[in-house]
Amino acid sequence: MSTESLQASSLRRARTIADYQFGTGAGEALFPDNAEFQYSTTKRIRYILTEGTRLATVRASDGRLTLSIEGAERLWTFLPPPAYRVTVLEDVSPFVGKGKNAMAKHVLSADDGILAGDEVLVVLPDDTLIATGSAVLCGSEMMAFNYGVAVQVRSGRLV
Repeated sequence: MSTESLQASSLRRARTIADYQFGTGAGEALFPDNAEFQYSTTKRIRYILTEGTRLATVRASDGRLTLSIEGAERLWTFLPPPAYRVTVLEDVSPFVGKGKNAMAKHVLSADDGILAGDEVLVVLPDDTLIATGSAVLCGSEMMAFNYGVAVQVRSGRLV
């Protein structure tokens, strides 16, 4: 397989995974035509980058995407609220922005469609993106619980 056809095939596959995971159109929003790929030793897509910046990683365990903060920002601009969003209190933004987990007692709202294990966007009440991570609870549980981790934050940024 030539390098160009491998690149095109990888881009199609990455976009298909994103469309499955986040909804139709998410793949094109997340991964531009000039996306670059790094492969595992078994020749599977491992990292998806653009201009040297990692946008996402394909998890080996289940083939789903985990996002960097740059990838989360691309998804955040594409998805209308409240899709895949967990809104937290403004008071905890310095901690969550540094990569600390978002606790259930700090969650103001959460998309009802979120399932445990989903990649989510952690936002402030004004929809400012502060982090991305993996949901530990489903959306309704995040609202119902007053203790425990709601989102295991992978990467964040201070605002």
